[in-house]
Amino acid sequence: GCTIDPALHTMKHTLFLFDLDDTLLDFKASENLSFVRTMHALGVAGATETLFNYYQPINVALWRAFEHGTVSKDFLKVERFRQTFAAAGLVLDPELASRIYLESLSDTVVLIDGAIELCASLAAIGEVGIITNGAHAIQHRRIASSGLAPPLSFVATSEACGFAKPDTRFFEYTSKMARTFTKPDTVIVGDRLDADILGANRFGIDSVWFNPGRLANESLAIPTC
Repeated sequence: GCTIDPALHTMKHTLFLFDLDDTLLDFKASENLSFVRTMHALGVAGATETLFNYYQPINVALWRAFEHGTVSKDFLKVERFRQTFAAAGLVLDPELASRIYLESLSDTVVLIDGAIELCASLAAIGEVGIITNGAHAIQHRRIASSGLAPPLSFVATSEACGFAKPDTRFFEYTSKMARTFTKPDTVIVGDRLDADILGANRFGIDSVWFNPGRLANESLAIPTC
């Protein structure tokens, strides 16, 4: 592995593309808080941990389907709750659950340690952009709430683009948002091998795998470091 240290930067890269969730923001913490809030709003007082354990694999599977282009974002947002409630034998409104959850996500922002400082330091070297498969309006609100916005040059979302990471069309779209862009000057930083790193591989740019859990790479994606 390697670290991005602005103090040691050799000026090879001048465009830094960061994934948002679980790279700059602790999405797992936000997700858990928002899910509990949603269940409480729907009158489910207990067993939220059990329900969340149902929800997580369902949500992951639907996001993978979205990234492969087999389901839409709007379908995903509601279907994950419909499947969760069905699995738990609960009669609750999945559309209402989705609306409450997405509103709550904007308010439950948890930063990864050092994220703001790193982005500010890199913005002094070059340009910092966000690349995210999350919903456009929600991600913008979460970025504003987090305090990450000032050093950012742009935010590229799959919803605005029409294609999701790792699709090369998403990275073509992103490259047009940058002030200046060349592949050798660009690096992607992200936690997802199958979205961020694979996308970088396909597009032909450098990548850094953010892997604080020291997980083994058992995928075909190859990070630069």
